[in-house]
Amino acid sequence: MKKLSLRHALLTTAVTIAALTVGAQNVQKFTANKAGDYGLSYTLPNTVLDITIETETTVSTPGEFYQYARRYFNITDPITERSTAVSVKSITLNTHGEPNPEERYLVTFKSGYTPFMLLNADGTPRAINSEKLYTPDVMALPEPHEAELTPLQKPAARQALNEEIMQSRSTAKRAELAAAQIFALRQSRNDLITGQAEQMPPDGKAMELILNNINDQEAALMAMFVGTRATSTQVTTVSYLPKGDSDVITRRVIARVSPVTGVVDAADLSGIPVYLTLRAGERPTLPLNAKGQPIEVTRDALVYRLPCDVDAVVEFDGRELASDTFQMAQYGILYGFKPGTFTDRKAPAYAVFDPTTGGIVEVGTAPVPAKQ
Repeated sequence: MKKLSLRHALLTTAVTIAALTVGAQNVQKFTANKAGDYGLSYTLPNTVLDITIETETTVSTPGEFYQYARRYFNITDPITERSTAVSVKSITLNTHGEPNPEERYLVTFKSGYTPFMLLNADGTPRAINSEKLYTPDVMALPEPHEAELTPLQKPAARQALNEEIMQSRSTAKRAELAAAQIFALRQSRNDLITGQAEQMPPDGKAMELILNNINDQEAALMAMFVGTRATSTQVTTVSYLPKGDSDVITRRVIARVSPVTGVVDAADLSGIPVYLTLRAGERPTLPLNAKGQPIEVTRDALVYRLPCDVDAVVEFDGRELASDTFQMAQYGILYGFKPGTFTDRKAPAYAVFDPTTGGIVEVGTAPVPAKQ
């Protein structure tokens, strides 16, 4: 098991890289050839937990005539002051791999079948002697959404404010005129629906357009009495890298959510804490030989991870909002293949790695190129 310095890794990479990109992914193919002393270097990953917090922000704005809402429409609860309220809508958990700078390795092969390795751009392994790529399943993430236009922001709002309303300088008078306009719009809609309008629309499509316009004008004028609420959603991802030195992490504050500004840093006491709890399952152990002794990883091995299952739970404001079980590299142990496994002339092996944990997800026999 040869640990590799960063400088050595870069030098080895420089002489073994092949000019090949696999598919549309940023994955490159490296070959263990004579120019690189038949060596391949790579870096095993740590597993990072991604906590994606979807928040909903509602901005409430009072209408100009909120003081007259009860007088004209018997509305007792209009919006009376501007406010912002943020709530947590959902939390989604995923994981991804990041290179562990303390786990860089160089594996050296003997001449024979020429092995190759697929590496991510960050040097973490994807496969050896195979161009298969394993992509872990991930939970779909929510998308942010802008607030829809309020009734007062739509074009019909300008049509609803007639000249008399706009020119009046008295708020009370403007409210009176706006209320009268609302009742007039309701009468016009009723006349159209009952067929009593002086000029009826020529067809159903025209009728629909006119009624929609009347509804939008009424909504705009009513918003001047009851106020408006505009709701948008935001998506923030917080990443947490466990060290793996403790089987249980209990209620770690990984972020906070302010009821006014949304997701803030864990140290910002203006927000309500988002708690993360991790519980590692039974940690893997080294396989045993015929004598019942652990099979140690040899110095020349191609090292990989035996990851461990870890339960993750996220709580907010007294509620459990997300939970799942993930395999994580740093809770597992190192193991390895003998390099000769991949250079056997008759039956060279191949292996496919999980890029999130550095573990093996598939092993088999690679096809041997036909002799020319």
